Amino acid sequence: MRDVRLIGLAGWSGAGKTTLMTRLIPELAARGVSVSTLKHAHHAFDIDQPGKDSYAHRSAGARQVLVSSANRWALMTELRGAPEPQLPELLAKLDPVGVVIVEGFKRDSHPKLEVHRAANGKPWLHPEDRFIAAIVSDIAPPEERLPRAHLDDIGAIADLVLAHAEPLEHFLGRG
Repeated sequence: MRDVRLIGLAGWSGAGKTTLMTRLIPELAARGVSVSTLKHAHHAFDIDQPGKDSYAHRSAGARQVLVSSANRWALMTELRGAPEPQLPELLAKLDPVGVVIVEGFKRDSHPKLEVHRAANGKPWLHPEDRFIAAIVSDIAPPEERLPRAHLDDIGAIADLVLAHAEPLEHFLGRG
């Protein structure tokens, strides 16, 4: 995973992280940066659908189900009571790219952009999280100690991603 860089988007639900991600990925791709994403989901998420063969395999007790086609492949792993994998273990499963953007895992020690929306009425994360490197918000934070871009300025946000993403080895070395 040499030369792979890592950054996260951290923020409360409703702040606009997923919307930002869908606008940020094409901007980075247009700059020649390959992107992979890793999203933390709530425990009950499911990517499979009842009635599909892969769902039947998984429901029958398979630990892993790999689905493949000419356009994509996906590997689903059922934990079946095993502990949830930690961020470093999940990152190791990704192919090398220019930058991996993590959505969620806000308590981990990787560099992050805080995504904050005033209408949410939630507190800022950066005063308590020393790994937040910059702010992406529709309002200025109480103190301007970190670099900041407006939520709608995708070019400036991409600049922040590229400026603050760390080599993956730096994060893995903190473990």
